[in-house]
Amino acid sequence: GHVVRNWKVRWFVLLQDKLLYYKIEGGKKEPSPKGRILLDGCTIICPCLEYENRPLLIKLKTKTNTDYFLECCSREERDSWALDITGAIHAGHPVQVQELHRMKNSFKLLDNISLHDIVERMYDSNTGIKLTRNLDQGNRYKETFTGSALVDWLISNSFAVSRFEAVTLASMLMDENFIRPVGTRSTEATRFSDPSEKFLDDSTALYMFAENGKKNASSKEEVQFNISELSGTIVKQGFLVKQGHKRKNWKVRKFVLRADPAFLHYYDPTKEDNKPVGGFSLRGCLVSALEDNGVPAGVKGNVQGNLFKIITKNDIHYYIQASSKAERVQWIEAIKPLT
Repeated sequence: GHVVRNWKVRWFVLLQDKLLYYKIEGGKKEPSPKGRILLDGCTIICPCLEYENRPLLIKLKTKTNTDYFLECCSREERDSWALDITGAIHAGHPVQVQELHRMKNSFKLLDNISLHDIVERMYDSNTGIKLTRNLDQGNRYKETFTGSALVDWLISNSFAVSRFEAVTLASMLMDENFIRPVGTRSTEATRFSDPSEKFLDDSTALYMFAENGKKNASSKEEVQFNISELSGTIVKQGFLVKQGHKRKNWKVRKFVLRADPAFLHYYDPTKEDNKPVGGFSLRGCLVSALEDNGVPAGVKGNVQGNLFKIITKNDIHYYIQASSKAERVQWIEAIKPLT
């Protein structure tokens, strides 16, 4: 919200000169927009790093200096929205739009490599990146690495062929919250540098694995539990509507589907901490579409259409609604191989 700084799920529609957003009730978009963002004179910042726990943000500043923060489900979705919004802002300048498309396609991660694979290799005790203690203005940081060290490591392990590609790749790791800046040099760069230069190929810029800086885990067991469930490769993610187990009410949740290990977690997108509010192993689960001709058994409220059900091996039933039949099919096809 641009008045009260809370987070709400909204359905966005991009028009030629404005961005409309709608409330979602019962899994459906309300007919009238809740608000609009006029794009004339807007400035867009992407990626926006003002919220540490929300690395997938787009920031829009209107010509009246009103700030809007929009969170997406994935880096690809964020970049796609940012490109289209920028195109709408600069609709009268086709040369700028062409340059944006060229820049977007100037670097692509190898098809057979994921960011998760790179981070896993970075953690390797023998061949991974070397972690050291470093000082910055009197502060002692444990298990850090410098920007130039990471660039060297990415090139030596054939993840990049040039320092430009390595810096771009390191920026992606930071955007996805795998690594984070610590110390004055690297932190200041994220705030004031051009987005393409926010990661520094510099021997005085310090970085660390994002999870090393977390202080909110209550015990060693909790850390191990989180790592075991949340370390899998993200297969699919997006917003769906889920029926609660106790109140049987329907709420929008951000779902993240992971493989190896196979888990489905869901998050409350209005919360700041970006932690799952629930989740379950997919091993032994059954997933199926529900008929659209009325309210199925087990579903409370007048919620119809695009529903599917997941039954865990412990016989817990989850009722979930997609925004369309096509999206429902995509989720079911993504989940089935992991059961």
